[in-house]
Amino acid sequence: MQTSKQSQLINTAIAVAFCIIAPTIGYIKIGLPPVIIVGGSAIIGFFFWYFTYLKQPTDPKIILPLFVLTVAGLQIHIVEEYLTGFGPAMSRLFNIPWSEEGFLMVFALVGPTIYTLTTLGLYYRIPIAGFIAWFIFIGPGVAEFTHFIFPLLEPQLQPANSHAISQTINGTEIANMPNYYFKTTGKYYFAGMWTAILPMVPGIYAIYRLTKEYRLSQKNNINS
Repeated sequence: MQTSKQSQLINTAIAVAFCIIAPTIGYIKIGLPPVIIVGGSAIIGFFFWYFTYLKQPTDPKIILPLFVLTVAGLQIHIVEEYLTGFGPAMSRLFNIPWSEEGFLMVFALVGPTIYTLTTLGLYYRIPIAGFIAWFIFIGPGVAEFTHFIFPLLEPQLQPANSHAISQTINGTEIANMPNYYFKTTGKYYFAGMWTAILPMVPGIYAIYRLTKEYRLSQKNNINS
């Protein structure tokens, strides 16, 4: 089912707005890391979506299970991040004001609402839903590998102190910021690292499967 030209323009405008607004809000509220991670994932996801889904949405029987599996893995991963203080740990690592409350608001409340609506949109082949799906495949699907890099980075706040600290950062009180710096703790771990693989496996497979499906559809169109 082809997407009309008008619908393509509207959905493209919404996706571009997301690529600009989401990283900007992240930068204002938290700092540069969200711009790099969220903005980078959004831009890469945009190009995959634009060329594989926008003009001709993928069959829900193909993309919907991949999206649900990726989101399910992501939600389990978020449980580990919450239990191990991912937001405060990132705050200590990069000297940014990412509170536990802010982490829960985005990943435990707003996120699942968007994912639920996206599943409905994928079922009805709504183009912007495909963009959100590609954003998730690229973000949690690929970007979670950064969890394996974070233990090697020296925190900007008291790197030699192995104990959790509390401090006001840019006017926000961040409590119980753990230190996962490998050289200080002697343990190779960062908040959420053990379950980071869960959204990565279906997310990376989704990228492979959907690009393969797109190439096959293009080949069939040429042959027909």
